[in-house]
Amino acid sequence: MLGSISGLTRGGWTLALAAATASLLTVSPAAQLASRPIEEWRKVLDAPERVASLKVADVIARLKLEPTDVVADLGAGTGPFIAPFAKAVPSGTVYAVEVDGGFFPLIDEKVRAAGVSNVRTVLGVYTDPKLPAPVDVAFMHDVLHHISDRPAYLKTLAKYVAPAGRIVVIDYNPAQSPHKDQPQLMVSKEQAREMLAAAGFKPVEEIALFDEKWFVVFGR
Repeated sequence: MLGSISGLTRGGWTLALAAATASLLTVSPAAQLASRPIEEWRKVLDAPERVASLKVADVIARLKLEPTDVVADLGAGTGPFIAPFAKAVPSGTVYAVEVDGGFFPLIDEKVRAAGVSNVRTVLGVYTDPKLPAPVDVAFMHDVLHHISDRPAYLKTLAKYVAPAGRIVVIDYNPAQSPHKDQPQLMVSKEQAREMLAAAGFKPVEEIALFDEKWFVVFGR
């Protein structure tokens, strides 16, 4: 699951995240989501405290989206950002990308409840988001560190981003990551900068919104 356990906070949520990650790491990448039923993920991902920690409205406000923008939420999970993104781009499109179609009914639920009609679910793979059209914003919140071959994935992702488009990454500062005993599940702002430079992108804005995470907008 590409980041669908994003945004868990300290304390109990950190323990829940650690347990979930341990479960994921016991199976091959192609079978990660089979390690837990979707309804179990839903209990963790849609817990009110966890959703509040994502600061959805604040994040979207900082992105200054245009009404016609096309946005891809990569590793959308149960979709906490999807309906808010859709409302922020009423004349655009939001792609909810996941590697397990089992999440799509949960996303569809939120979309129906919000009364928006500009959302499309996209079944990606671990190496390619499989986006059907160029996007103005490719968004990853607590997703990048779950990708095994990050440089290759980002180079593939870059091909889907419009010439003036942006890649937005939010991830844990390594010193505050809940994965301190699993270095393969940590990615720093500096590492992301190097990987995205190889894909043709550079930082254009750093946003101070979270204490435990870095939030950087990259453009060509």
